[in-house]
Formats: sequence, C-alpha cells, structure tokens
Amino acid sequence: MSRKHNPKAMLVTGAASGIGAATARLAPSAGHKVILADINEAGARATAAEIGANASAKRLDIRSEENWNALLDEVWAEHGRLDVLINNAAIVHTGFAADVPIEKHRHTLDTNFMGAAIGMLAGLPRFKAQGSGHLVTVASMVAFLPFPGIASYAAAKHALRAFHHALAIEERRSPVRFTIVYPTATETPMLEKEAEDDAMALAFAGNPVPAEHVARTILDAVVKKPAEVYIPPERGSFVRQIGVKPGALAKMYEHNAAIGAEKLKARPADSSG
Repeated sequence: MSRKHNPKAMLVTGAASGIGAATARLAPSAGHKVILADINEAGARATAAEIGANASAKRLDIRSEENWNALLDEVWAEHGRLDVLINNAAIVHTGFAADVPIEKHRHTLDTNFMGAAIGMLAGLPRFKAQGSGHLVTVASMVAFLPFPGIASYAAAKHALRAFHHALAIEERRSPVRFTIVYPTATETPMLEKEAEDDAMALAFAGNPVPAEHVARTILDAVVKKPAEVYIPPERGSFVRQIGVKPGALAKMYEHNAAIGAEKLKARPADSSG
C-alpha cells in the first residue's frame, strides 16, 4: 500500500459505496487526503464523516462537464493541488440487451464511458499546468469480454479502455501518468444488484473479491504507477486472449453460466458487507 512519506491529495469518484468508498477509507491510513465525489452526496458525506479529518465530500454528476469543472476548481482552491484522480464511478442496468430499454443503454454509456472521459479531459490540463498528476481509471475485466446480461456495461468498459490508452499515448511526453485497473467481480452493492437478475449468472462462476482488496491494489498503483493492473493478476492473460475469440467466448459462457447459476442459488442474500 502507499507509504506515508509521500502523501497525496486524491479525488475518488463513486465514493459513496463499493470500491470507491473502500479506497477512500484506506487512503488516509497511507497519509493521503481524499475527496469523495458522488452523485449520492449524502452517502459520500456519511462516508467522509466516518473517515475523519483527512476526508471531505462533494456532489458530482460525472456526466456533466460543468459539474466536473466546478468541482476541480473547488479542489484546487481548497487544497492547492490534486495529485491523483481516480475515475471509479459506474452504474449497471442488468438484463439481456433486447430486454433493456434504450434509455438505460444510453444511461450506462453516458455514465460509465463519457462520465469518466469528461473527468479525464477536465483534469488533464490542470495536471499539465501543475506539472504533475496521475489519472487512474477503474475499468473491469469485461473491458475485454463481451458480457451477456450487461452488454452496455461491457461496451462502455471496452470504450473506456480504448479512450484511456489513446489519451495516454497522446500525452506520453506530458508530466501526467496513466494507470488503468481491471478488477474481476467485486463484492459491492452493484454486484448485489446483478445477483437479482438470472441473466447475470456468468458473473458468479468465479469467486468475487472484496472491495477492500481492490482498494489496496489501487492505492499500491498510485505509488508504482503501472500502465495496467489486473485483479487478480493471473486472469489478465486469459481475458485478453479469449476476448478476441467469439466461438471460445460462447463456449465459455455456456459452461460458466451453469456454474454461476448454481453458485448464485447458494449465495447469501447480501454478501457486499
């Protein structure tokens, strides 16, 4: 985890719950100051109050360029700088693609792709003017896998991965560092929502990891600044290879969806903690 001798000011989106909240809770133990941003302002403020003096909370609708610019202006005014922007916020609408209304597909793409992209583009010139900064994108292993039951979520994460790396290449000579993180299924309220939909059985074929494990990995990446991080690391090669093989993907789905359906039946009502 990050060491206390190099404390940073970091902004975490989607910080009212899940991976964002777990990251915000761990950050001060490494000496960092953390700004929790979420459209659920009450939830972000409650989590910040629980953390204590090194945490503050702000309302942010990541789909709004105006919201982003106003928030970043506030952060620089209050803290004098920002060292790390962790784009974590995301939503999910489950169900087979043909059964999900178009407005929900659009909501997913506007939030999970455009919201993070707007944030990166809002933070980038400020980091460049400051002479340093680190953009951390929390994607998902479905950035490589067309995933039945959350087709738009997977599409948004595919797009987010492409955008993140394209921007990183464009800015390769700038002082800004880029890291993208690909967690597997993680115990969060989002996963609990997925557990309510039979279309999502595939997500439960493996063993979801705790949000705190993902948070620790993110904070370690803040120190080491790798280009990519897979959680767990041993699955990275598999998802990269199978993601470009439609036939193998279909066979994997048939096999693992059956396993996931059985595990889902035995799953406690709420495992997100």
